[in-house]
Amino acid sequence: MSHHLSGPNLRSPRGDARLDLTDVFAFPASGAPGRTVLIMNVNPFAPTQANAFHPDAVYRLNIDNDGDDRADVAYSFTFSDPAAGAQTVTVHRATGAAAQKHEATGDVLFSAVPVAFGDLPDVVEAGGHKLSVGLRSDPFFADLEGIVNNFTWTGKDAMAETNVFGIALEVPDAELGSDPTIGVWARVSLQENGQLTSVDRGAHPSLTAYFNAEEVKDAYNAAEPADDWDTYSAAWTAVLQHAGDYTTEAATETLRLVLPDILRYDRSRPAGYPNGRTLVDDVTSARLTMVSGGKITSDHIPPHTDLLPVFPHLGHPHPVK
Repeated sequence: MSHHLSGPNLRSPRGDARLDLTDVFAFPASGAPGRTVLIMNVNPFAPTQANAFHPDAVYRLNIDNDGDDRADVAYSFTFSDPAAGAQTVTVHRATGAAAQKHEATGDVLFSAVPVAFGDLPDVVEAGGHKLSVGLRSDPFFADLEGIVNNFTWTGKDAMAETNVFGIALEVPDAELGSDPTIGVWARVSLQENGQLTSVDRGAHPSLTAYFNAEEVKDAYNAAEPADDWDTYSAAWTAVLQHAGDYTTEAATETLRLVLPDILRYDRSRPAGYPNGRTLVDDVTSARLTMVSGGKITSDHIPPHTDLLPVFPHLGHPHPVK
């Protein structure tokens, strides 16, 4: 799911930062009515643990536009082998039954576009879409040290000077479906042993850290959102009852906001988590409030101020120390 270090034992899936989905965002395009920005970030603490996208992976943004928790539109991003510090990305757009496969299928929307590993983003356009892929400032903000130290706040933003690899796409609303409400989630799959295996997936922020036991994280990352409620609602109800003193009824109502793990976005309403997610939404405080049953409501860390007012919106990367 959408979470830094989302594999077992607080590590990246397969121990490979290139495969680690960190965050998913969905919000309206700036100054362009009728368009939506979709962002999936991967590779926490880039480029120190990995300096390129995985050439054997499929990075994917999925859109459900009929409410059945299955993809109706999918954008798949695949990457060339890195060479001399350079890499290219190809983007496929699939619809219908093809959108429910994990492979990069459908029409080629962008082909062999250079990835921007420098300070400035590259923005390209095709078929009414805008694309920008490369090293960017991590927009996630949280007092992670305080969270793991029994909520003793330090005032330190763990991601204040860190980077990610960003995949940003600006899409005409019509390409996502006629219903104003869509569901969005991301997936990272890896070609290994002759088959494509889903190694990370999700949409809502910071769920796996609070709800999933270590031994189920790999299975969760390989699963389909449509199966989430039947598979995980009982265990997650127990987490809320233990940590937040929820009744069964209250836990069920609360979990309906995040299970299945699909970010709902009603494009006819202002974006703001959990209606989509903007780059400044305080999702850490939202999750703390949920899990604690309202006993802990904030980690007191503000949003980042280095965001760009125009696409791709993710800030320039920080110097690597």
